[in-house]
Amino acid sequence: MYEGVHKLRHPEPLSHPWIAIGVLVFAIVAEGISLWGCMREVNKERYGRSLVQWFRKSRSSALIVVFGEDIAALLGLVFALVAIFATYVTGNPLWDAVGTISIGVLLIVVAFFVAVEVKDLLIGQSVDQRTLKEMRQFLDGRPEIEKMYSVLSLQFGPDAMVAIKARMVPTGSEKGMLQEINKIETEFKTRFPSTAWLFFEPDFQD
Repeated sequence: MYEGVHKLRHPEPLSHPWIAIGVLVFAIVAEGISLWGCMREVNKERYGRSLVQWFRKSRSSALIVVFGEDIAALLGLVFALVAIFATYVTGNPLWDAVGTISIGVLLIVVAFFVAVEVKDLLIGQSVDQRTLKEMRQFLDGRPEIEKMYSVLSLQFGPDAMVAIKARMVPTGSEKGMLQEINKIETEFKTRFPSTAWLFFEPDFQD
């Protein structure tokens, strides 16, 4: 943005515009390929949701950052190409300055939204609703559990912490109950590998 303001106050004609246009076109193609690869991974997690819904609800912090970076880079290159081409056609350096400022604004906006989403993941929020539903279904289907009371979760980046409260089917001994709980915890972590911490509380009431 500072560079754009400088160009507004001290406009200069373009030098070698076709070289700049050629470099930008190549960069747009390269960045487009990068974004295509990122979108392939994003589509695996969208489950029919729009990109905006995925961005707001996703718990994949690394993918959110890469997606935001790719979008910002591609749009920034397009802004630069349009600005330089408009400056070349009209001969007015104002377009170059406006394009430069627009890129600065774009980067600030994208950085803000990415920071908000990543901050929520760093502070901690529940796992996404689809995964939480699958966790409940997994636990409801366990023969060792007589009744599920609650499943609480917190997502910290790629890792999740899960707390379970349930009434166990009587085994006749404390050791037997603990063995059943250990079995559930092992299979739960296998089914949901993002679970880094798992706490299981057996009880007779909610």
